[in-house]
Amino acid sequence: MLEFPRWRKIWLWSVTLIAIACALPSILSMSNLRWPDALPSPTVNLGLDLAGGSHILLEANPAQVAEQRLENMEEAVRNTMRQAEPRIRIGDVSTSENQLGFMVESAADVDRARELLLPLVNGTGLTREWNLSVVDQTRFVLEPTADGISNAVTDAMDSATEVVRKRIDSLGTREPTIIRQGDTRIVVQVPGLQDPDQLKALLGQTAKLEFKLVDQTALPSDLEQGIAPPGSQIFPYAEGSDFAGSSIAVRRLGGIKGDSLTNAQQSVDPQTNEAVVSITFDQAGGAKFAQLTTENVNKPFAIILDGKVLSAPNINEPIRGGSAQISGNFTTESANALAISLRSGALPVDLTVVEERTVGPDLGADSIKKGLLAMGIGSLLVILLMVFTYGRFGIYATAALVLNVLMLLGIMAVFNTTLTLPGIAGFVLTIGAAVDANVLINERIREERKRGRRVVAAVENGYKEASRAIYDANITNFIAGVLLFIFGSGPIRGFAVVLIIGLFTSVFTAVTLTRLWVAGWLRKARPQDLNI
Repeated sequence: MLEFPRWRKIWLWSVTLIAIACALPSILSMSNLRWPDALPSPTVNLGLDLAGGSHILLEANPAQVAEQRLENMEEAVRNTMRQAEPRIRIGDVSTSENQLGFMVESAADVDRARELLLPLVNGTGLTREWNLSVVDQTRFVLEPTADGISNAVTDAMDSATEVVRKRIDSLGTREPTIIRQGDTRIVVQVPGLQDPDQLKALLGQTAKLEFKLVDQTALPSDLEQGIAPPGSQIFPYAEGSDFAGSSIAVRRLGGIKGDSLTNAQQSVDPQTNEAVVSITFDQAGGAKFAQLTTENVNKPFAIILDGKVLSAPNINEPIRGGSAQISGNFTTESANALAISLRSGALPVDLTVVEERTVGPDLGADSIKKGLLAMGIGSLLVILLMVFTYGRFGIYATAALVLNVLMLLGIMAVFNTTLTLPGIAGFVLTIGAAVDANVLINERIREERKRGRRVVAAVENGYKEASRAIYDANITNFIAGVLLFIFGSGPIRGFAVVLIIGLFTSVFTAVTLTRLWVAGWLRKARPQDLNI
């Protein structure tokens, strides 16, 4: 175990020096010194509790999910009955009391309509999503099941969490924490962001984009009273538009939704020099948009964002190619924010800010100062104890301890991990674990010498026997760290990351590197006894 070929020495020192080099940018950054821009600069990110930042708690309304499901089911029912061969004619569809009802005009079509509706009712999963019943021979009633609504809310919140993550990533922030809390809440923590207004504006926008045909039969007097023609609904114009303060009626069903978008970018209209948002549809959405504009030339269609009309231009000619522009008196900043929201996808449910906190950087700086002070005092006392107790072997343990901290910091920088206040506690724990390994080795060497073994044999057996206990203990800690990382969140994960990486670096430095140094000293000095 004390034989180290040249290639192995080179490999061990290469790994050590590369890890230490990766730690230098973080060390210089903490010391307010500048790292050369031309060189790679992996750094450790500071968490919310150390760097300060914004904490926001978002909450969704489950009732909105149920309303959306009713609307989607209504459109699916109409399309299914229209596309049946021969067509099944139905009366007006009502959506009241969380139920969807309609009548089949011919009693002879009831059985055929039931067969066509079964795939819609059963869904694609194992859970039955709707209950279907026939009342008064020709009236169908569809009611969502509790399991179906629960699954829909879960899916909506999962999608909302992913959309929130994409939007925050587009801001260029590092290592945000975005996790589900309960059934209808999302916790967002963004380190380094001291002004949460931009974040709230970005997350508060649903970015639900729709293109709907304008109902030109609606009377202005009815619109003022909030009365829409059958099959239509009223939307107000957005603030800042040319018709702000007024409303417009659009066809409720049909049209195109923003989930067909593949890209959205802020750009400038070359004719007016105004900021606009250029959008691109996927293949299916582009074909549907082309069909909509082809069939409705010289008719107006409304561009609706989050329930407000941005504009209602006329369709002068078919729009093919799968791309279009959205205008609405945007500034460059608002157009870019809208493009980010559209690229990230629409939130399937509105999110409301129910809690907001801003953590100042001063608190984090004080935490770092106290954490480093605790780590420094603890390290100094451990070093004095090791040197006083084990002499030369204590010096080797001290050198391994220093390298362990530097390597741990460097590996965290390479993986772009986040250091939190519990992570600093993980650093302190790692120091103790690293020294503990050397204590086991040194005490085992003492025992071997007391049994009468020679110096080289005592050292070799000491490392061999102690390594078994060290590996067993660290494997146990590794399993605990992995479980903390998988099931924990936020600060708990920060502690787990430092703990897991620290286990590898402590074993590497306390066992492998010290054995390399001891082997070199034994070959060179050939001592007859050990002062340990």
